[in-house]
Amino acid sequence: MIYPLKKLSFRTIFDAVADAMLLTDDSDHIVLVNPAAQQLFGYSAEELSGLAIEMLIVPRYRGQYQELFLNRPAKHSKSVGNELIALNRDGKEMLLDVSLSPIKTQQQLYVLITFNATNRRLDAEEALRGSEERLRLAKQAAGLGVFDYDFKHNIVYWDQQMRMLWGKPSEESISYEEFVAAIHPEDRAARQAAIDKAMDPASDGEFKAEYRVINSANDVERWISARGRVYFESGFAYRLIGVTRDITEQKILQRKLQAQRNETEKIIKQQVAARTASAIAHELNQPLAAISAYCEVVLHALLSDAFNSGDLRRALEGCVEQAQRAGRSLHELLAFLQKGELITEQLNLHDVINEALSIVYSDGYRRFHVVFHFEKNLPPVQCNRTQIQKVLINLFRNAIEAMDASDLPTLTITTTLHTLAGTKMAKVIVQDNGPGLDHDIAERIFEPFFTTKPTGIGMGLDISRALAEVNGGQLWVEPDAKPGAKFQFTLPFAP
Repeated sequence: MIYPLKKLSFRTIFDAVADAMLLTDDSDHIVLVNPAAQQLFGYSAEELSGLAIEMLIVPRYRGQYQELFLNRPAKHSKSVGNELIALNRDGKEMLLDVSLSPIKTQQQLYVLITFNATNRRLDAEEALRGSEERLRLAKQAAGLGVFDYDFKHNIVYWDQQMRMLWGKPSEESISYEEFVAAIHPEDRAARQAAIDKAMDPASDGEFKAEYRVINSANDVERWISARGRVYFESGFAYRLIGVTRDITEQKILQRKLQAQRNETEKIIKQQVAARTASAIAHELNQPLAAISAYCEVVLHALLSDAFNSGDLRRALEGCVEQAQRAGRSLHELLAFLQKGELITEQLNLHDVINEALSIVYSDGYRRFHVVFHFEKNLPPVQCNRTQIQKVLINLFRNAIEAMDASDLPTLTITTTLHTLAGTKMAKVIVQDNGPGLDHDIAERIFEPFFTTKPTGIGMGLDISRALAEVNGGQLWVEPDAKPGAKFQFTLPFAP
């Protein structure tokens, strides 16, 4: 194994070295030039061979080179102080590190000179300093913190911005358990679920989470938005690198805006309900008054001695006629309120569900975790996007509000999408982990104006059911489902 190395010549090794190298004789003339030196100086080996080494040095420094190097042909390593300014073929000056290695033979002395482009190193260092400064300024402007979570050693490395948020300004690293201890208990499960998803080798490794941190130094609670990426080695996750941003002020503003939107929506719903009830009352008032009058005639006739079957028949016929009139008026009113051509399209129900969740998130409902069970390659459905989004948003909001009222540590909504067996229909299931609905409430939950909320008006589920039906599906609740409430609706597949 060692013997073939003896066949390697000095010239072979000389030409293979990555650094620029020249070999000079005892008269300071160039004997050999390796390819790296040819590239550095811009000359061919033939052009440099026999040339005095001083010809490559800037004239004003040739005396210095003679004094420092040629008059003392001893070994010099590359370091600060062993520098000179050389010229390339185009006349450009280059600051070079120089190392000398004298080689003595029986006949004469040779000097092996190695060059390294100092200016390129200095330029790189300057560029790095500039990049670091820009990064620092960008971090400062955006309020970003940087972290590096080492899975193998269970350690989190972090910068000063994050240490200040956690209340540990002097610790450049921390155990993962200590890191998590500062996260609000209600947010730990959802954040860990986001990490577990990012650590799945089948995923893209992207990590996103929002959670609260309680500063250990002053007990101040802050909202954190974290973004990062998991890196894998041989199919195993070994580190998570990311940034964090303090979004507390944004959260406060979102809550204020959401409260305003909720109040506005509540007022609008109340006005709609009042107008609708007024319109219904107006349409039914006259028929009901007539029915009441006819009934009084019948009762009066039955209680008197003057009993006339013809009068009774006419009174009862009047009751029937007025009841039918009331029914027609009610149907006409509902038709008027719901008038408009239904525009449907072929939609990917998976996308519609995600769009509805995005709207729910943007409305300030963020403290919940979603578990998906989606059938693969599900055909598109035929429906109106806006109306089905409204159904989903209402179901998601109801689920979150029901769980919030129970003060659960983790709010989980399980959303299932699959084909309804034996039909050409898609079935969506939205199930929360809240207290659920007892049998009596489940039977009345779709009644107009029936509500279990202190501020509700009891029209959301009734409207949602009507929207599902107008799109060719059905909406119902499964009584006594555990855990939580379980709502289901169907939609037809596109033809």
